[in-house]
Amino acid sequence: MTSVLIVDDEPQIRRSLELSLRAHGYEVEAVGTGEQGVARAAANQPDVILLDLGLPCMDGISVIHAIRGWSDVPIIVLSVREDERGKVEALDAGADDYITKPFGASELLARMRASLRRRQPAIDSPVIATKDFTLDLAARRAYAKGDEVHLTPLEWQLIDVLVRHPGRLVTQRMLLTQVWGPQFAKETSYLRVHMAHIRRKLEPTPSVPRYFLTEAGMGLRFEPGEPPAGDDRL
Repeated sequence: MTSVLIVDDEPQIRRSLELSLRAHGYEVEAVGTGEQGVARAAANQPDVILLDLGLPCMDGISVIHAIRGWSDVPIIVLSVREDERGKVEALDAGADDYITKPFGASELLARMRASLRRRQPAIDSPVIATKDFTLDLAARRAYAKGDEVHLTPLEWQLIDVLVRHPGRLVTQRMLLTQVWGPQFAKETSYLRVHMAHIRRKLEPTPSVPRYFLTEAGMGLRFEPGEPPAGDDRL
């Protein structure tokens, strides 16, 4: 059974999440402080952590840094903070995803599944196959609708970073640094231009991307599976 650790100082939120996740077959533990969260994460090694940022004493960012010192467990931040700076700070600290409260139960479950997929062992085969295209990362060859698609070296580098972290929100800074170098960390226009090219070549409907998704001001995510449906607010 997949185990979930909830770290949130609001009793109502903890209770709501516990009931929802247990109803979907998860094993759940919930604590109210950052110190407790770090201690329980070390003791029980959960499969995924749901973390509030606005915690007393030890805040969420500090919790992420503490856990990332010894674990790659998926961490999904749940927060009322809507500013992009706070989201990017959490993602750069090592969080795998960020959801703003209130959120849909179906969205949370989908984000959890995506984070758990990312933690699975490294891909045995360098071939990524979706319903609409196939990518051979080793041979640097792409196919869509039965035809080979030409991708530039920069496009391949972007794709390589994204598809090796399925379901994970990769920050703009991370992509720009890994593909272009640290001196280009703020050149977000580069991402817009090259991702537009990638979508035009691979997405079935480039204007409404299904696989290469953008979260404005934050980063990009590769979603190989079906998009989540329904929306039960939490």
